[in-house]
Amino acid sequence: MMGWRAYARKHRDRFLADLMDFLRIPSVSALPEHAGDVRRAAQWIADRMTAAGIEGAKVMQTGGHPVVYGEWLHAPGKPTVLLYGHFDTQPADPIELWTNPPFEPTIVGDRIYARGAADPKGNMIIPILAVEAMLQGDGALPVNVKLLFEGQEEIGSPEIPEFVRQHRDLLSCDLALSSDGSQFSETEGQILVARKGLCGVQIDVQGPRSDMHSGTSGGAVQNPIYAVAYILSSMRSPDGKIAIEGFFDNVVPLTEDDRALIAVVPFDDDEYKRQVGVDELFGEPGYTTLERAWARPTVDLNGVWGGFQGEGSKTVLPARAGAKITCRLVPNQEPEEIMSLIEAHVARFTPKGTKAVVTRQSGTARPYSIPKDHPANRLAHAVLEEVYGKPPYYVRIGGTIPVTGIFLDILGVYTVSFGFSLSDECVHAPDEFFRISSWDRGQLAYCKLFERLSEKGLEG
Repeated sequence: MMGWRAYARKHRDRFLADLMDFLRIPSVSALPEHAGDVRRAAQWIADRMTAAGIEGAKVMQTGGHPVVYGEWLHAPGKPTVLLYGHFDTQPADPIELWTNPPFEPTIVGDRIYARGAADPKGNMIIPILAVEAMLQGDGALPVNVKLLFEGQEEIGSPEIPEFVRQHRDLLSCDLALSSDGSQFSETEGQILVARKGLCGVQIDVQGPRSDMHSGTSGGAVQNPIYAVAYILSSMRSPDGKIAIEGFFDNVVPLTEDDRALIAVVPFDDDEYKRQVGVDELFGEPGYTTLERAWARPTVDLNGVWGGFQGEGSKTVLPARAGAKITCRLVPNQEPEEIMSLIEAHVARFTPKGTKAVVTRQSGTARPYSIPKDHPANRLAHAVLEEVYGKPPYYVRIGGTIPVTGIFLDILGVYTVSFGFSLSDECVHAPDEFFRISSWDRGQLAYCKLFERLSEKGLEG
């Protein structure tokens, strides 16, 4: 046998061509007109897994977009690893801001430009290629693997909890590895120890039964836009602290060790201001920028509407106004409880003369954390140190991957984030790209991690 390293080198061009084919499928889960493309992407993955030597690869249905499952279980006495990723993408809008069509992947230097290049398809295909390299190059894997890829992560994985519950035995494992993740830089790795949870609501405020003339009714009838503005402003103090009663009751305070781990991560406030284009940063007093972004909960206004939006002036007192809100949650905060607190807050602050309805949005996720010294983290740390030539940082992140909490709650296993995109790759934005060097590095790291899991196991 030629070995996995030689196999990966020999077939690199073919592997890259496969990625390009994968990127051409517009698997946008949020848009109904692309439901067929999501299914097409699922079948593409199942076929690609079979070609890699993975057994039992199949598309499995849910109440929404499908999932893909496969396995290789011929390493007796070795750990069983569940490899997770998702194949759905964000919409490509605004199309006009792309340099090249978003679903016509383009290679420029070391970069592949396409929607989904970094999130998630470039990352998602890496473990499949690593498995193929070891199966075909070495004749076997050093560990047992199960592979689960979903097509609904970008819409909050609404069907995945029930799917995992129904297939608990099929998915049983010792550890999950998520390809939906990132590294710190081109030369530095990272170990993710916490992700924020997520919940969201929509607030709809009704005033008069229909729009009214502001000259005849202004000053006599409550304006729903004022009502929405009042409700929203009541949720945060002027210094940036969330003012919803009970919001912080269950938040686990940062320890000195937690803050020390964050403090060693290179970060410059002035450079960050330049990157995002603001004169000053803002947030909850008493915390650094990274602590706020990574480890403190948030209430964010994602959209506000009401009244006339066209050219010129229209002297109208609108009948309705509203807002969309999402909250990023930290350990011990429960989405359902937070939404209840928001409902109570809105009821308390709704001005007289209006009625407010709070609608809970789907796609909630609990916060997730993994002990820094978990055996899998120690092995991942050793692999990343070998690959990058220096120890990785321990980081938290404000983003949410619902399945990490689902796996912990239902399967009883932790998930190690093992993705290789970088923060500057325009994820969810025009001209998204993925570095080919990161894609190469990811395959190397997965193979090395499989070997260490086989050698060291997950004991203590």
